[in-house]
Amino acid sequence: MADQAFVTLATNDSYARGAMVLGKSLRNHNTSKKLVVLIGPQVSEPCKSLLKSIYDEVRVVDVLDSGDTAHLSMMKRPDLGVTFTKLHCWTLTQYSKCVFMDADTLVLSNIDELFDREELSAAPDPGWPDCFNSGVFVFCPSMETHGKLLQYCTEHGSFDGGDQGVLNGFFSDWATADISKHLPFIYNLSSIAIYTYLPAFKQYGGSAKVVHFLGKTKPWSYKYDPKTKRVTGSVQEADTHSTFLLDWWNLYSTAVVPMMHEEYGDQPFHSGCEEVESSSSHVQAHAQAQAQEEVAATEKLTSDERREKWEQGQADYMGVDSFDNIKKKLDTFLKK
Repeated sequence: MADQAFVTLATNDSYARGAMVLGKSLRNHNTSKKLVVLIGPQVSEPCKSLLKSIYDEVRVVDVLDSGDTAHLSMMKRPDLGVTFTKLHCWTLTQYSKCVFMDADTLVLSNIDELFDREELSAAPDPGWPDCFNSGVFVFCPSMETHGKLLQYCTEHGSFDGGDQGVLNGFFSDWATADISKHLPFIYNLSSIAIYTYLPAFKQYGGSAKVVHFLGKTKPWSYKYDPKTKRVTGSVQEADTHSTFLLDWWNLYSTAVVPMMHEEYGDQPFHSGCEEVESSSSHVQAHAQAQAQEEVAATEKLTSDERREKWEQGQADYMGVDSFDNIKKKLDTFLKK
């Protein structure tokens, strides 16, 4: 339907890459809905141009200015800037119903049936299932709701400092009011959940329709060899997650990179997030450098910092805290 749309957000060029892959994955699975991407002013013109070739609508939104009476309150809470940016999706009133998807999600099959759900429908968060994860949710654009959300934000803030805390606070009855608004986990399969309940992933993971790359390290932070079609990162990844990373990079290299070449020819494509040259083997230059920086950063983490990250749900599931490494630690401990 022309008045229904998938919506995502990219506040910088790195997330714009994710939005490109997300948009292509929706197109590849024959969605009948419109595609909309909200972008911050920091997104470069080359990235903006490529997004316009994938999305039906590319709308620039101010990351800091809500554009209404909440402005002054916002300026006192700059930490909520990105949160307010995401709330702009409720201003898309030309659409009757939308599905918001974070730019670090990947669609694995057609999910148009989500539009049969009502606001606010979402999947439980793996860290606290009585809260929903705001990476994928069904909503109905409304200036009235948008205003109420901004008012709630200025009065209560966010219990986690981000949009998920705000939305769970505002839609506080999600956990108990209507079970039909609880999306099955296959619509927001968290990479974290793969490690916390591996048997369930093996049982149900094959039915996943959307994978969500939660955590600090995103798919574009890794490197990909187009010749061997292998994904590698700063450290050895667990095999289960590598499959989804490979899906992301295969789509990026076969669908997005050719668009860059078509748009810019043999001239290097420069932006804050990417450098693409005529040879596909050079596509990963930036990703490799970023991965090396992350290795150095990881090596500097103290045990206290690692524990703090665990408590915040930011464990390095692709590295030192991977399932395989945890299993090795447990095996060593049990042998003693």
